[in-house]
Amino acid sequence: MSGRSGPRDLLIAGAGGFARETAQAVAAAVAAGTQHWRLLGHLDDDPALHGRLVDGVTVLGGCELVHELPDAQVVLCVGSPRDHTGRARLVRRLGLPDERWGTVVHPSASVSASSEVGPGCVLLAHCVLTAAVRLGAHVAVMPHTVLTHDDEVADFATLASGVRLAGGVRVGRGAYLGSGALVRESTRVGAWSLVGMGSVVLRDVPPGEVWAGSPARRLRAAGAPERAELVAMTVAAGRAGHGPGTGRGERTEGAAPASHDGAAAEAGRIGPDDRDDQDDQDDQDNDTAGHGPAVRMGRSAR
Repeated sequence: MSGRSGPRDLLIAGAGGFARETAQAVAAAVAAGTQHWRLLGHLDDDPALHGRLVDGVTVLGGCELVHELPDAQVVLCVGSPRDHTGRARLVRRLGLPDERWGTVVHPSASVSASSEVGPGCVLLAHCVLTAAVRLGAHVAVMPHTVLTHDDEVADFATLASGVRLAGGVRVGRGAYLGSGALVRESTRVGAWSLVGMGSVVLRDVPPGEVWAGSPARRLRAAGAPERAELVAMTVAAGRAGHGPGTGRGERTEGAAPASHDGAAAEAGRIGPDDRDDQDDQDDQDNDTAGHGPAVRMGRSAR
């Protein structure tokens, strides 16, 4: 937010649990003086929500309003364990330039000077990035999550509350780690995979799989939306002449690759499964279960 003397307008895409938490983080950051936002409101594609107040913040309309408010930055607060492709689909749908993506950091988050946080990320209360941690674009880091030295988290990944990553962990594009998951040092969690709540990951999780337990074991393949994203990502990587990988190096320039799934491509629309990243942890338990350069950050956002 350098180069601007006053607060920057912000829109939150989504109106569910994660979006509401992000709005509270924005308010806390503004009150603490660590970030300078003017929150305009939520955006959601459900017409029944338009004009309603969500924790005192108005749902202005559908996500296409981002194009009518070109001076506002946007943060995407959608996705759930049932379908964690929502942010990737919405990035493709909206097609915004790099500089439109905002990054929200709660003032209690601890982000080392040697760590990098990509555009569109959300870091909620009391999360910690200790040393040389790298986050890609549109990564969601929930409260009390700890990332230790040399961890790398790729675009669109979600780390739910209380996740702990030991050193040198690689989390792939779009992966979802449920609340309280623990990941052993130098382990890889593959792209578009899901790790269940409270799991203890001691060995690499392949892309596009659901693992859970202590120690974590494979339960099944990921859902159709995640498999479609993985196929599209693999095709794009093949065209570029390299494999899909699991870390930050897998990022592609510009928007994420197009989905091969018809329903997902209809897409980018925010539905009930997209709104509650945090709230849907109970569902996961019952199941056993465009990008600019990264910004180097100190303890608080600039």
